[in-house]
Amino acid sequence: MAHHDLRDAPGHLASTVRHLSSLVQGELELAKAEMKRNVSRATVGLVFFGIAALLALVALNVLASALVAALAMVGVPAVVAALLVGAGLLIVALVLSIVGKSRLSAEALSPSRTAANISRDIDTIKEASHA
Repeated sequence: MAHHDLRDAPGHLASTVRHLSSLVQGELELAKAEMKRNVSRATVGLVFFGIAALLALVALNVLASALVAALAMVGVPAVVAALLVGAGLLIVALVLSIVGKSRLSAEALSPSRTAANISRDIDTIKEASHA
């Protein structure tokens, strides 16, 4: 077992503090970069979602009108046909909004790599302090 000179303790402590400070700064930079990337991905996703919703609204309006007309042609009263088509579209819209919301959850956008690195760093520091 190696014996350490106590006169070296302040130098070792200063070195440890510098390394710890550098580690924390590195983790903060990683967290910033990861959050920036996640926000960028979410923004692009929201823009695409908005454009798709607008186009789908126009297309569904045309298709719903055609479906109501087709049902009316086969003998379903026009009012009943419109209510059936409208209710069906509302159900589809509800399902799609639930799926879209799940893609924008806080868990999906959190900096998971940074959290894992910090956890490993804490474990390493604990192990080093017990050595």
